[in-house]
Amino acid sequence: MAAKDFILQRICVYAGEGFDPAVDKQVTEVLRSKFTIHLPQRSSLNASLALATSDHEIIRLILQYRTMK
Repeated sequence: MAAKDFILQRICVYAGEGFDPAVDKQVTEVLRSKFTIHLPQRSSLNASLALATSDHEIIRLILQYRTMK
């Protein structure tokens, strides 16, 4: 299994549902509804995620997934 697929699997396990971590709207919806995490407003979602990586493990995984090729 490729590293990116493994990270996606871990993200979905944390969230308890499948979603696409590359889609901004899906990421913000899952973080709000499942984890009550409201990200700081920044120029991009990746910048917001980077500021909030210590809030929950899933944020670090989503950011890692989004920055992989």
